[in-house]
Amino acid sequence: MKLARIDFSSPIGPIEAYCSKDAVVGLGFSDKAERERSWLERRFDGLDAEPVKDALGLHKALERYFDGDIHALEELPADGGGTPFQREVWTALLTIKPGATTTYGELAKALRREGAQRAVGAANGANPISLIVPCHRVIGHANKLTGYGGGLERKHWLLRHEGALLC
Repeated sequence: MKLARIDFSSPIGPIEAYCSKDAVVGLGFSDKAERERSWLERRFDGLDAEPVKDALGLHKALERYFDGDIHALEELPADGGGTPFQREVWTALLTIKPGATTTYGELAKALRREGAQRAVGAANGANPISLIVPCHRVIGHANKLTGYGGGLERKHWLLRHEGALLC
């Protein structure tokens, strides 16, 4: 399948994103995107991508998001593939609104999988569509910033940008 590749220059580093004709299928910071590229290569039996300025309105939505419209990414269609459990976790991530955070334990509890914080954390960490599927909004207990594929500095920036209150 031929994908569209969008390159975007953000205030926290270059982003590369991949879209099918129907959905964003991958998005990550270019310096950390090897995992997303590898995921896409396995998922689509190779990574055949054509550079484009915009697809699905993603470039415009990213501009609006980084210009302060923290809700700009919410309406974009996303399809990360994944296992049924990963899709369950990624769908739950979509319910965490900008400016809010949750913990791995709270997310596991919301999924009626109490005690599965580590499995939820692993699924969260495997999310191939950063920002749109907001894995950065999941934090450790006691408001501790933990794990983010794009780096903790970016996670901190994103949460401040969205107005999340951190202790």
